[in-house]
Amino acid sequence: MGDSSVAAGALVPSAPKPDSAPSTGGDAQAQAQQHPAQAEDAGAAASASPSSSPEEGEGDGDGEGGGEAAASAPDRELLCPICITLIKDAFLTACGHSFCYMCIVTHLTHKSNCPCCSNYLNKAQLYPNFLLDKVLKKMSARQVAKTASPIDQLRHVMQQGNDMSVKDLDSLMTLIAEKKRQMEQQESETNMQILLVFLHCLRKQKLDELNEIQTDLQYIKDDISSVERHRLDLYRAKERYSMKLRMLLDEPAASKMWPSPMDKPSSPFLPNSRAPLNASSPGGLNNRKHDLRAQVSHQGYQRRDALVCPDPPNPPIQSGNVIARKRRVQAQFNELQEYYLQRRRTGGQSRRQDDTVAMNREGYHEGLEDFQSVLTTFTRYSRLRVIAELRHGDLFHTANIVSSIEFDRDDELFATAGVSKRIKVFGFSTVVNEPSDVHCPVVEMATRSKLSCLSWNKYSKNIIASSDYEGIVTVWDVQTRQSVMEYEEHEKRAWSVDFSRTEHSMLVSGSDDCKVKVWCTNQEASAINIDMKANICSVKYNPGSSYFVAVGSADHHIHYFDLRNPSAPLHVFGGHKKAVSYVKFLSNNELASASTDSTLRLWDVKDNCPVRTFRGHKNEKNFVGLSVNNEYIACGSETNEVFVYHKAISKPASSHRFVSSDLDDAEDDPGSYFISAVCWKSDSPTMLTANSQGTIKVLVLAP
Repeated sequence: MGDSSVAAGALVPSAPKPDSAPSTGGDAQAQAQQHPAQAEDAGAAASASPSSSPEEGEGDGDGEGGGEAAASAPDRELLCPICITLIKDAFLTACGHSFCYMCIVTHLTHKSNCPCCSNYLNKAQLYPNFLLDKVLKKMSARQVAKTASPIDQLRHVMQQGNDMSVKDLDSLMTLIAEKKRQMEQQESETNMQILLVFLHCLRKQKLDELNEIQTDLQYIKDDISSVERHRLDLYRAKERYSMKLRMLLDEPAASKMWPSPMDKPSSPFLPNSRAPLNASSPGGLNNRKHDLRAQVSHQGYQRRDALVCPDPPNPPIQSGNVIARKRRVQAQFNELQEYYLQRRRTGGQSRRQDDTVAMNREGYHEGLEDFQSVLTTFTRYSRLRVIAELRHGDLFHTANIVSSIEFDRDDELFATAGVSKRIKVFGFSTVVNEPSDVHCPVVEMATRSKLSCLSWNKYSKNIIASSDYEGIVTVWDVQTRQSVMEYEEHEKRAWSVDFSRTEHSMLVSGSDDCKVKVWCTNQEASAINIDMKANICSVKYNPGSSYFVAVGSADHHIHYFDLRNPSAPLHVFGGHKKAVSYVKFLSNNELASASTDSTLRLWDVKDNCPVRTFRGHKNEKNFVGLSVNNEYIACGSETNEVFVYHKAISKPASSHRFVSSDLDDAEDDPGSYFISAVCWKSDSPTMLTANSQGTIKVLVLAP
């Protein structure tokens, strides 16, 4: 999925702005319009507060109440006409007006008149107003007493310099010391209580962890016993097989040990002609029989001892493959440990609930058996090896980005599509077994627009569907190289198309027009239309049913629909931080998704829950491909690398970097290319990969 440039491919759509965004400006404007009114109301309240104080005073019957009201809301006559606050250091003018000393002095430095009556005035005509100062100090003290804290009140008293005796000070200090002691004691008790709560919580947590560790240790102990027992059984079976093999190989020696009746001279059971048997020597024959039975019995005991040997011999010298697999275990030990404990705990809980032990034929617990399978498949491979390579481009098209690459039903053919406006079909065995610089496709079909996705029909080998940048979904017959059906209902670019595995005539598509459409090859119009709120990047049928469809959207979510009721999704899986570019099913219940937040995620569509998050590749803007099989997940990276993850391990199991063998291409910046498509071969460690340079490689997982 890319454009005509080599360096940049198709960008994954981002989520559209919410519908409520335009109204934000209106709300902000409404709030801005409300702010002046609020400011005017606040200003009116502030200006009205001095004048309202007499009314509040009148509401109180006694004079003391009126004084308190005056203290809380001073009369205008007590305000300085210049600064409009309570007068500080009151001074009286010759004309009878009172001002703050600093206010009137500052005024007289610029003018020589009274601010109130405009009569001539100079600094010599200013006189201290002691009475007003005293009244104002009392009012201030009352106001502090009503509104200030005890500390502020005490500080105010001390600053005012009120006369206090030593005895009063001692009494006050005693009260303060006692209060301090009580507060310290209370604070200590509170601290001890908090510490005790913390220790209890920590003890409970550690006990829970200890119980969990003890349970895990018991699981490990049981599993070690099971594995050792099975290992001993394998050794015994090997010894029995070796014993039978030796007996078959040593058959001539056995016949000599048990001579035939015809071999009379050497037979111990018959008398020799030169040693006649008489009555005087009956014990000789009995002794010989006894010796022979003892010899046979000794050999039988040796064989039984070999079969019931409790301990196998020392392990043989380990091969390089075994050492490499052990190193892979150590490298991913934490991830493997987490998966083992997860599977074992889940199995242990189900065992306790059902009161039964789920054991397989080897005596393993179900969780251990599952982990052994994961461990075997995970350590089997360590790298990706290139077994074939071809160039997708041609001389007439410089745009070589491969948007999609898919195997057919039988894995004999694979088709490629991209911005070159051509569908090319290659023979897989020809590409692998006949190395060549240029491989010619067995079928090539030209299209009107750039292609974004391909999907082979799972029943008919010759039918393939494509989606393109004009929103057209086309069904092709590869044998005749002609289009069978064309669906043009999408209004914008169609990113994805997929045939159903269970209903061969049904296919689904998703587009930038925020619509998912379900088509039937037997009719021209869409059968089902689902309107969504964001661009559709990927659609995929559940492999076990034609009713269930997963949709990857630019709104960062995966929507899982039941097409029998398409009005609302069955479940919406959230967790990705950017657009979901791909969705693929590993099984009927396991769904993998890729996003431009550089993560893959595994979901359980049966239990509607996340399973695991995979990190290691880089994907921030382009479609880089996603493919799955039963055990592994493969994806591309914007570092021009292919990454393979095991579904049980969140870190990459292996990776491969595309390195061009062409000298001209090698001079280009490797960071300008990215992986654009990947596809697994069914039930095989082999995969097809392509990048934005037009290079297609056949990779296989190798030890």
